[in-house]
Amino acid sequence: MRKLVVEGSEYKVVHQELLCDLLLLSTSTYSQVRSRAQSVLMTAMGTYSFSYRDMIPRMLQLLSLQRTAGTEQQFKGTLYCLLGASSGFCPASTRDWDCVGEVWPALVRCGLSHSVTLEKPSIGRLFDDIIDRIHRLHDTIGIYFTVSERCVEVANQIAQSQNPAPCLGLPSKEEIKEGIQRQRIRNIVAARKYEKLVNDLLDCLEDRDLPWKFEHMATDLLALLLRDDHPLPPDAVLYFTQTLVHDSISIRKVAISAMAGILKQLKRPRKKVAVLPSDISGIQDPEGICVGDREGNRWLQYDSNNLPLSQEQWDSVQFVEKTHWGYYSWPREMMIYASSEKPQDDLPYEEMSEGEKIIFEYFSDPDFIDQLIEFLSLEDRKGKDSFNPRRFCLFKGLFRNYGNIFLPVLRPHLEQLASDPHESAQRFVCEITAGLIRGSKHWSFSKVDRLWQLLCPLIRTALNNITVETYSDWGTCIATACEGRDPRKLHWLFELLMESPLSGEGGSFRDASLLYVLQGGLAQQQWRVSELLHRLLVYLEPKLTHVYKNVRERIGSVLTYIFMIDVALPHTRPTSSPHVAEFVTRVLERLKPLTSEPEIHNHVHEENTQETDERTQAVKLLKTVLKWLMASAGRTFTTPVQHQLQLLPVLFKIAPVEIDESYDEMKQDARTCLSLMSQGLLYPEQIPLVLAALEEMAGSRSWHARFSVLTYLQITVFYNLFTLLSLPAEVLRIRKLVMQLLLDEQLEVRDMACTTLSGLLQCQFFPLDPSLQTQLQTLSQTSLPKARGELASTDMVRRHAGVLGFSACILSSPYAVPLWMPQILMDLSDHLNDPQPIESRQRTGEDNLVLLLLQSSR
Repeated sequence: MRKLVVEGSEYKVVHQELLCDLLLLSTSTYSQVRSRAQSVLMTAMGTYSFSYRDMIPRMLQLLSLQRTAGTEQQFKGTLYCLLGASSGFCPASTRDWDCVGEVWPALVRCGLSHSVTLEKPSIGRLFDDIIDRIHRLHDTIGIYFTVSERCVEVANQIAQSQNPAPCLGLPSKEEIKEGIQRQRIRNIVAARKYEKLVNDLLDCLEDRDLPWKFEHMATDLLALLLRDDHPLPPDAVLYFTQTLVHDSISIRKVAISAMAGILKQLKRPRKKVAVLPSDISGIQDPEGICVGDREGNRWLQYDSNNLPLSQEQWDSVQFVEKTHWGYYSWPREMMIYASSEKPQDDLPYEEMSEGEKIIFEYFSDPDFIDQLIEFLSLEDRKGKDSFNPRRFCLFKGLFRNYGNIFLPVLRPHLEQLASDPHESAQRFVCEITAGLIRGSKHWSFSKVDRLWQLLCPLIRTALNNITVETYSDWGTCIATACEGRDPRKLHWLFELLMESPLSGEGGSFRDASLLYVLQGGLAQQQWRVSELLHRLLVYLEPKLTHVYKNVRERIGSVLTYIFMIDVALPHTRPTSSPHVAEFVTRVLERLKPLTSEPEIHNHVHEENTQETDERTQAVKLLKTVLKWLMASAGRTFTTPVQHQLQLLPVLFKIAPVEIDESYDEMKQDARTCLSLMSQGLLYPEQIPLVLAALEEMAGSRSWHARFSVLTYLQITVFYNLFTLLSLPAEVLRIRKLVMQLLLDEQLEVRDMACTTLSGLLQCQFFPLDPSLQTQLQTLSQTSLPKARGELASTDMVRRHAGVLGFSACILSSPYAVPLWMPQILMDLSDHLNDPQPIESRQRTGEDNLVLLLLQSSR
């Protein structure tokens, strides 16, 4: 519709003649003339709607095989015309069956032309640009257009309205009937044009003289013709099936993607029935918003005591594949696959369509399977290969459409490749395993049970051979296999992965890899596997102090997914999954050997040691907790919950102020945790908890901890500025805390308090009112003994705090001279001869003022 109403100019004979002249100039001998003419021609074709229908046949005449007298300049000029402008109209990818049906085969037939040199790099790049442009700009052209009866009724109502009055009369029933008939004829003609284009490209591919480059081009164009509303002709299905074992790897890749689409086309529809969740659970959901685990959705949860282990139990369970259903609310009409429908064990050959028969015959051929697996298990790009989703979709479609009919042919290859530790072999096993699990979605219980009798030993063998190159592929495999699946249908897989992932057999790398694989499967199920999450947490808690560093890091990552559903959002019920509060309580109990110390240092410099004293175990536990906190900041649905804030005092005791020789990974992780947690969004009820923790640490014996309080406070205030400003009592607490640390005995803490105070004043978090000025003035006027040897440290700190407060006031106003600044400058001038460190801070304030006055005068 957008194309039909596009604004254009009237196309007349004179315009046609001008465009023909421009086309001749676009194929001129002179390059500058060609370039300029092509630019004008593309602009003109974009101006006059549908003028391309007149010009494309003329362009194709210049590419025709019969034009043996054509020059190379004409050939290249025509290709540039078909390429079109870089950001405009492209004649090679129009939304018109007639034009596309002529242009695409003509481009492929150029490979058979003897009048030009196709080996020239410039012409080869030009063909590549045209195909790339078609890939980027081509939109699926419609075949079947229909106008619903409801649309006709609305049109009649508009035609009968008097305001505004229509300019045309109401169409008669005969005219409407004739229009519907024309529409049907147009759809039939469009379908024939589509099939003709497919057959033309296949005819080009049958020519043995066609160069490989143009064979690849034709295969690409043929793959673009896959659509969901019209089946691909059987000849095209045969071609793509055969090219799965083509010598060219690029054509094989296109064929794999195309076959996945073809199998999607051939997917048989399955019956769905409407169900009421309350009828299944026997519980009616309460009115209003009720989010999270509740009695009404408990029947969707994984329960190891109520798994479908027999045909009768399998048929009695209502499987719901969509993970998000039931957590927030139920669909208005909940449609699930009918469990009463008997799955068809094998699709009879007589009932298969032409395309299905072709695929069945080839994949039943052991020689074809041998060659296919040999190609798919080859290495493509060394060190860069990864789990291929296109191959996964191919095997998923095969097992979804044909059931387990191909398993006897594939089984020997799978068992052999699972024992092969090579990267490419393991990757292929990952892809076909994920395809098997996802493709068995609608299999009968007997077929699924036999499948897992094959897959369980296979997966165990493969995981025993897991390597650095393949562990990520297995994680992707299990995550892909579990995505969008009811966990009760996959209980064989989950129970297999839960079998002692940290057994120690095979070393620390295998343990970490098994946890990674398990993590990928559980993460896809989210709230529906709370029992498995509890079992995993109980299993992992004693191993939080694991001897190997890489295992502890992986445990920290797994903890993120264990607690992911424990969220504190409005209208959300408490989850049945593990709770952070209980876990943090147990962790703090185990960290007691460290909490009594003013500063926590990492004395465990040698990783992978077997030391078992309490402090060593507590340090290892703390490192695991740090990894968990860092991972949680970027993956959880909410910011750190209030129970995680109980760990703040511990973190403040670790994080150093500066990088020194003792700056190890634990300190770096602690700083990262504090930074991430300070950036989190806080709810009003959480702010008092944070401030209480900061006030507690402000009285710590470690000046490093007191320093870190200020850096944390800066970020927290700026990230939660408007929430804090709505709580005046908390603003006063923060002001009191900053002033307390401004009087700290440690110089570095006082300097940071000055910087913090300056920032809070600059963003007007609290005003520079007379009471604050008086307080700073009183501090700055603290008397010092005249004798240098009798300086009282308390008096020096108070006087220095006052000067620092004045400096903060000056720094808070870098672009203006407010009314209070002259008085503060006069007060600062009284400290020109004060001893260090007061003098250096006062001179810094003066330097900043000089710069400020210079900027103001400009």
